[in-house]
Amino acid sequence: MTTLKTLKSIATRSQDTLLQDAIGAAALVVMLVVGLHMPAFV
Repeated sequence: MTTLKTLKSIATRSQDTLLQDAIGAAALVVMLVVGLHMPAFV
C-alpha cells in the first residue's frame, strides 16, 4: 500500500515533466532497439 501511495505522490508532484520524461524514455528504447539491430544492417 505504501508503494502505491509513493508512486501516486511522485506522479502528482512531477506532472509538469511527466510527458517529457515519457518521451525521453521512449527515445532511449528506440535507440536501444536500433543499436541491437544495427549488426543486421551491416
